[in-house]
Amino acid sequence: MNFVYPLFLWALLAIAIPIIIHLFHFRRFKTVYFTNVKFLKEVKEQTSARSKIKHLLVLLTRVLAIAFLVFAFAMPFIPSKGGQSSAGNTDVSIFFDNSFSMAAESEDVRLLEKARSRVEEIVSAYSVDDRIQILTADFEGRDQRLLSKEDALTRLNEVAITYNVRDLSKVLARQKQAVRTGKNKNKEVYLVSDFQKNITDLERYEDSTINLNLVPLQSVQNQNVAIDTAWFQSPVQSLNQPNPLVVKVRNLSDREIPNVRMSLFIDNQTRPIGTLTIPAQTSVYDTIDIPVLRTGWYEAKLNITDFPIEFDNDYYFTFNVDEQVDILQIHSGSPNRFVSATFKDNEYFKARAQNAGQLNYTDFPNYDLVILDELTSIPSGLISELKNYAMNGGNVVVFPHQEANLGDYNNLTKQFNANNYGSLDTRERKVSFINFEEFIFNDVFEERRSNLKLPTTQSNFKISKRASSGEEVILRYRDGGTFVGKYRKGKGHLFLCAAPLGLDYSDFVKNGEIFVPMLYKMALSATSEDKVAYVIGRDEVLETDNRASSSELVYKMKGNKGEFIPEQRVMGSRVVLGMNNQVRSAGFYDLFLKEGEPLDKFGFNYDRKESFLSFYNQEELSELLGEKVAIIEGTSATDFTEMITTQSKGTALWKWCLVLALIFLAVETLLLRLWKVK
Repeated sequence: MNFVYPLFLWALLAIAIPIIIHLFHFRRFKTVYFTNVKFLKEVKEQTSARSKIKHLLVLLTRVLAIAFLVFAFAMPFIPSKGGQSSAGNTDVSIFFDNSFSMAAESEDVRLLEKARSRVEEIVSAYSVDDRIQILTADFEGRDQRLLSKEDALTRLNEVAITYNVRDLSKVLARQKQAVRTGKNKNKEVYLVSDFQKNITDLERYEDSTINLNLVPLQSVQNQNVAIDTAWFQSPVQSLNQPNPLVVKVRNLSDREIPNVRMSLFIDNQTRPIGTLTIPAQTSVYDTIDIPVLRTGWYEAKLNITDFPIEFDNDYYFTFNVDEQVDILQIHSGSPNRFVSATFKDNEYFKARAQNAGQLNYTDFPNYDLVILDELTSIPSGLISELKNYAMNGGNVVVFPHQEANLGDYNNLTKQFNANNYGSLDTRERKVSFINFEEFIFNDVFEERRSNLKLPTTQSNFKISKRASSGEEVILRYRDGGTFVGKYRKGKGHLFLCAAPLGLDYSDFVKNGEIFVPMLYKMALSATSEDKVAYVIGRDEVLETDNRASSSELVYKMKGNKGEFIPEQRVMGSRVVLGMNNQVRSAGFYDLFLKEGEPLDKFGFNYDRKESFLSFYNQEELSELLGEKVAIIEGTSATDFTEMITTQSKGTALWKWCLVLALIFLAVETLLLRLWKVK
């Protein structure tokens, strides 16, 4: 047993008062002499014995009454089992889970409202001298402090559903930090949540300085279907083409969900897609052809019909169809006529030929593809610019000259960590392998024919193998050597061809079935890294081309609920934009430098982490966290508040002490009034 105010125990010295009074006022019997005192002696002895018993009982009741009255003021209590309850006030931190999963139904109310009631009951269990933190999944700065009881109740009523989702380990770390800044001796932490398994990453709790209390809540309906993600099969969307989009839809419940309707909103039009039947705990994939009838930016949204969890029913995505693809053909004498002819009659591709000695390097970011057309030498300045160009997403294709300066060429390949060019081999070699899995040829042919005519070379440079090059073979010789290889550099790529383009060295340029689509796809692949969708709270950094002509121009993001200025950092020809948690609702966001047409469009979606309706029950939580954690459940508000009080403060005994003090005072009164000593 402990005492809240142990200093009151000094008042037990007051017990000496009735003892002193008893000693000084004890009635002594006088001696009276009679001739025959036999009967008087018997009366005297009986009366004296009764009087002593009465006075001793009165003294005992007075002592006990004073003792229990003092105990009542000292407020004794029995510490909770396994807890660290002690005297003094308490610093309390309560996590109120207000994430999307709390929108599920619990009996006749949402889990969020049930959690609000539980938090209010926890706050009510503490005194006005205790300090309380109300922490939500928003992690707002104002919530990282301890409040008075009244202010905590006010803050509680302001909490609403949020898109944010937090791992409970991070929540607990914040709570510990808050209560440790408090001045009170006792520290209590509460987690009021549905304890989803994918966010409950807590380990066995061993901290003896801070009591951890869990208040688990459970919904009555664990059914949810969500659009998990979507992506285009091809990284480039083309005019008047099918542009297939793969959609992943998940059934996160324990039973089959039939007839899930899905629709597509694009260009202010709604297209019904059809219905899906999804087995329990399974994902299905559906492929949708996205119509592209114009150039420019597209805003599109996929939607399914599902209840009661609706935040993951929509999936926003954007994509851009360029008006044209720009190609720079760098030559040292005259441009190769076959390369020029490849792009000449196609309005979608705009090729420009330029001599290597007349280049303006500042124009490089404007091109999607740079072709090194049989240069005899490659200046070091050009090598450096090509490296930076590729790092920012550009693609470079190298067709070697038959008299190439291999030192220059290999300086280039070294900068790209690619394989080196070796000596010129004059033996005839045949290409026998085409990589249909790689982007360049993955959708060029309707079917993979075995009789497809592949190039033959009369002379070629041997491309050596470097272990760390990360080469991806596009076309390969029959003997295993590389004819065309691909190497990644930053966000771009380097493509190396082993043979010159002259007809004396290969028939590659005459093989229009291979050569033409290869150059087309190399040019198109410059946009292959563009994302079509982003996740709120996870994709906090965006990157795009820097189109600000002056440092005074500021990028702005505009959504349905207003606009904001993101953090911006220029890195060469690119600009990095930091969202800093300013994107708070799903939808479309436009990037502007000034009023007019947006520069870019972004589709943001809520994190699907909250879609998984798998929760820990009380037994699993106990096994996971150990015996030092208290798990509190209650039905009525009164029962729950009493459980909180007992859990945090222990079993209070002051009421019993007060009752016993009153009982002993009543017994004393009865002894004095009803027990007459004759």
